[in-house]
Amino acid sequence: MGNITKRGSSREVAADKATAPEEGPDSAPHIRLYEAIMREDCVAIRVLLRSHPVNQPITIGANSTSYRLLLNQMRPVIPIHLAAEHRKALSLLCLLEHGADPEVRDARGLTTLHLMLLHWPIISTTWTKPENRIQSILTEIQNNAVRCLRILCEYGAQVNAWVDNINKYSPLHLAITYGTYPVLSILAQNGAHVNAINISSMTPLHMAADILNKEMMETLIACGANVNCAVSSTGNTALKLAVCTASSKAGRTLAAGVNCIRLLLIHGAQVNARDHEGQAAIHEACFGGREAIINLLLEFEANVNLLTRNGESPIYMYLQRSSNIRDTALLARLLDRSYPLRLTNNQGILPAGIMRPEFHLLRETLIKLSQKPLSLEDICKRNIRNIYGEKYKQHLKQLLPKKMWDSVYGCHDLAHLLK
Repeated sequence: MGNITKRGSSREVAADKATAPEEGPDSAPHIRLYEAIMREDCVAIRVLLRSHPVNQPITIGANSTSYRLLLNQMRPVIPIHLAAEHRKALSLLCLLEHGADPEVRDARGLTTLHLMLLHWPIISTTWTKPENRIQSILTEIQNNAVRCLRILCEYGAQVNAWVDNINKYSPLHLAITYGTYPVLSILAQNGAHVNAINISSMTPLHMAADILNKEMMETLIACGANVNCAVSSTGNTALKLAVCTASSKAGRTLAAGVNCIRLLLIHGAQVNARDHEGQAAIHEACFGGREAIINLLLEFEANVNLLTRNGESPIYMYLQRSSNIRDTALLARLLDRSYPLRLTNNQGILPAGIMRPEFHLLRETLIKLSQKPLSLEDICKRNIRNIYGEKYKQHLKQLLPKKMWDSVYGCHDLAHLLK
């Protein structure tokens, strides 16, 4: 759904120009080391590290009036964390060469790599050429971040180290959460477990599919992500999560997600995989009523006769919402594939949508259809359409006699009943 620029880059650029005032004798060495890191003055850093242990936090006095210090130094900060957060590649390299530990954690349980991901600059991916000056500056900021990440990895940063808090995110999970798309391939190339699960048993691909980020999904799949991995607590696959988000009100409004769903299906996502409640992606798509998604799942042979644990068919889910019912052409296509036509759930309850007074005649028609047995010929036609679907429709046209093909695909006899 596209990346959005966030975190005020102009404030960071302005803050970089601020200098700290002189303070008391105890805080002066810390201020000088702080300033040397921010200026990327490696000569000064080396001199100051003779008297300041490289992994000891820099503590700045609370009475500092410097804008940058007030902005960033409200808590003690470890030198390597400071360099990583502000993408000071030369300072980061200098600190690592002098024994800085990339795995040292701050009070929140974050390593240097975690902090870098949390402070990763997000820039627009929709810019057109030529770039203006601001775009060039922001692009250079991101390039600096990439350089810092590569330096960290070269010096042995643990790319699978978990954030030591309740979420238990890996660096890849953090990258998805904060939209840091460029880091995914770098982390994977340096040994990040692409199918690692967080506290919610979600892999990075689950998270990317849930927010419909196609770029991230493509990268993760290219790096070996398992497209059919299921969330242990729910049974949801990446396909089910993508269909759910794309079928939501926001997904419909933004016309988002179809390419993400197609990407998963092309790379082997099992279209009829079901969660712990017995729901498949087609159930979710039918409830959402978004034609493009339903058609796409049908193209990849989604089974419209699957039942949930509560006995709900895809057509039952479709008829739950009155807005779906008004699309009679799509309803007719679903009915044409549904056999036996099951209108009720295990408790014998009809879908809420067709219980509305304005759908009285349609409700009676559908009930009669569900009670009327089909002829053997009609059952065979439906089975052919369900098995071969739209995907092999033209291929069958080359194999079957014209009259037979026309009888299977040439007419849909239910549409007129819904007028």
